[in-house]
Amino acid sequence: MRLLPDNEMKTLFFFFFYIFYSAIVFGQNKLPSKYKTQHVIVIVIDGPRYSETWGDESRRYIPRMVEMSKRGVVCTNFYNDGHTYTSSGHAAISSGFKQALENKKGIELPQKPSFLQYYLKKTQANASKAWIITSKEKLWILANCHDSTWKDQYTPSYSCGKADGGIGQRHDSLTFQKIMTVLKQDKPNLMLINFREPDHSGHKNDWKNYLKGIQDTDSLAWEIWKYIQKDSYYKDKTTLFVTNDHGRHLDGIKDGFVNHGDDCEGCRHINLYAFGPDFKENTIVNQRYVQVDISATIAELLGFTMPHGQGKVMESLFYE
Repeated sequence: MRLLPDNEMKTLFFFFFYIFYSAIVFGQNKLPSKYKTQHVIVIVIDGPRYSETWGDESRRYIPRMVEMSKRGVVCTNFYNDGHTYTSSGHAAISSGFKQALENKKGIELPQKPSFLQYYLKKTQANASKAWIITSKEKLWILANCHDSTWKDQYTPSYSCGKADGGIGQRHDSLTFQKIMTVLKQDKPNLMLINFREPDHSGHKNDWKNYLKGIQDTDSLAWEIWKYIQKDSYYKDKTTLFVTNDHGRHLDGIKDGFVNHGDDCEGCRHINLYAFGPDFKENTIVNQRYVQVDISATIAELLGFTMPHGQGKVMESLFYE
């Protein structure tokens, strides 16, 4: 048996070392193929009461959600079991961690990183592959966190509030335009969305426009749902969640639908719709789940872990 010269042995050694090393490195960055889901979109419709959404047997204000339910899962026992305010509710969804946050000006970052940050670290993808787009300016806080090991690291792209960078909220129709532009141009793999209605009208004690806000956001969610089924990048590879950050006081409790923020059933009981290639269709799930379970489920779908997360995977949504 002829032995190879030393220089050829070295070349062969480095060749196999490179193959081995590449397999490890690229294997770490590649998401596992256990599930069909490659992209996730979370839509948060701000502040409707369950009694005006799925809790209304007629479902007259959410006709599009009724149609969408035939292709997905509706969880009828879904709750905000943390703090029933906008900033805290959104942070529970995005970070999987319940916390009390300043809710007026958007001056306090969530304590823990979001599923978007974990995803960007896992994949080493550009920030344009994970977006936060919200009608409420204060929700820019979701793009970062207070944790010193994560702050200013792996932060997603965001567009929150007025499109010109000014202070304040923007109309949901403008937020929708921004969403569609980003979906078409950047093709993000993750997106977290906030529509300000019907919360915006509820706080104005405007019942008529509160109901209209539910109908309008129902239609906007429907348009996004349709788009991800026809676009080749998203079709058959995208999971969509539609939920709420909080509900509102029930009639007879404080000032009723005008406000929220306590432990009443109206503030805590919210809606959850889930659609995707790994989820059941035309299914109603009665098992109790809470907001922090959303990020745990996203992490399961996309193959990363969130060690600080307080949630659990919503297993009853999945095909058996």
